[in-house]
Amino acid sequence: MPPEEDPIPISALQHWLFCPRQCALIHLEQVWAENKFTAQGRALHERAHNGPSEIRHGVRITRNLSVGSVRLRISGQCDVVEFHPDGSIRPVEYKRGKPKSHRADEVQLCAQAMCLEEMLHTTIPSGDLYYGEKRRRTEVHFDATLRSLVQETIAAFRQCRITGITPLAEYEPRRCDACSLMELCMPDAMRFKRGAAAWFHNQLAAHQTAFTGESGS
Repeated sequence: MPPEEDPIPISALQHWLFCPRQCALIHLEQVWAENKFTAQGRALHERAHNGPSEIRHGVRITRNLSVGSVRLRISGQCDVVEFHPDGSIRPVEYKRGKPKSHRADEVQLCAQAMCLEEMLHTTIPSGDLYYGEKRRRTEVHFDATLRSLVQETIAAFRQCRITGITPLAEYEPRRCDACSLMELCMPDAMRFKRGAAAWFHNQLAAHQTAFTGESGS
């Protein structure tokens, strides 16, 4: 199987929706750096993964479960999967911060559920995102819109992987300033570079216009 046909890591879908350039740097160029936010997130995931599988109030709790979908060609791990007495199955993904304005975390969780559905021949209507900052769960419903977004994100990243082209940096303070790849990505430098290029282009156009005007007089 060609490398571009290998299963896409489910985590890449979350990275892509957060920032396509960050996703490509991590998953195509194998670039990584850690800061306090990624360290806190890693510690939270390790606690979720390393805890014992157990039965609590009749719910079987399985940790760090590997999942995959042949149809979608994705694979990854679920932090926690709950198997309830009524037969329902509920994935739970742990995140360091708080609920986001974008749907990156929801797509990651829904992709896990779609893998579980294929593997276990069942339907999973919802799951939970546990945010460490809020210390409570946020329920996510896996409706048709979210499922379509999962497939669109898979297609977008797969196309990026086929071309091998890392998207250009686009500086956005709220997103970029907390990113562990800030110094490697250098979105601020790209912004100034584009600004300088635009200034040069405008100056050149102005000189050409002036020259044309003088020739016609």
